[in-house]
Amino acid sequence: MSKPDQVLILDPPCDLKFKGPFTDVVTSNLKLKNPSDKRVCFKVKTTAPRRYCVRPNSGVIDAGASITISVMLQPFDYDPNEKSKHKFMVLTIFAPPNVSDMDSLWRDAKSDELMDSKLRCVFELPSDNDKVNDIEATRSAPVMNSVKAEPTSAAMPVAADDAEMKKLLERCKRLQSEVNKLSEENRQLKEEGIRMRKMPRSDHMTSNSTNVLGRENGVAFLPSLLVVIAAIFIGFFSGKFIL
Repeated sequence: MSKPDQVLILDPPCDLKFKGPFTDVVTSNLKLKNPSDKRVCFKVKTTAPRRYCVRPNSGVIDAGASITISVMLQPFDYDPNEKSKHKFMVLTIFAPPNVSDMDSLWRDAKSDELMDSKLRCVFELPSDNDKVNDIEATRSAPVMNSVKAEPTSAAMPVAADDAEMKKLLERCKRLQSEVNKLSEENRQLKEEGIRMRKMPRSDHMTSNSTNVLGRENGVAFLPSLLVVIAAIFIGFFSGKFIL
């Protein structure tokens, strides 16, 4: 009895192409599509298992679904005069209703239930045009990345400046409020000092006058100091805003 036809649709259908140079791992993708209304189990085999890594190498494909298999060729010394004899085979079988042990499924499968497709491995070296395109793509990639990164790096200081400007404005407002309060106290002390100078002098009055004048001079010094501090903050804020 002849084997049934392969139920899965393979892409590519015949050849797995690997494009060098083969100094690094080269990957070729194989797409399996299940057009039937049943679940299908698959297994991928090769004549050179030490030369390839297949992920996934087995599994179940639901009805109407598809899966992409990555076939990774390991690095080797390529000889153009040597013809590749590597082959792959995709083995399939309709999945039973309750499949749990895949090893038992494949071991107990009957030959008239199995379907298979064979693929040949083809090694290709890149052409001169491909080499030029790869070099140009490598050179242009860092330039594009740097251009994309500029708006992000430029936007961060703006947000930081906005937050810092708000803090400086709040500090300036507090300093201005303190200056106004101290100025009012200074004015009141001056008026009190003037009134006391006009009164008859005595030892007690002289002592009080001296204390008042001392407080007056001390308080008069504080607004000047706060004004200087406020000017420094405002100058710093204005400089950052202009830059």
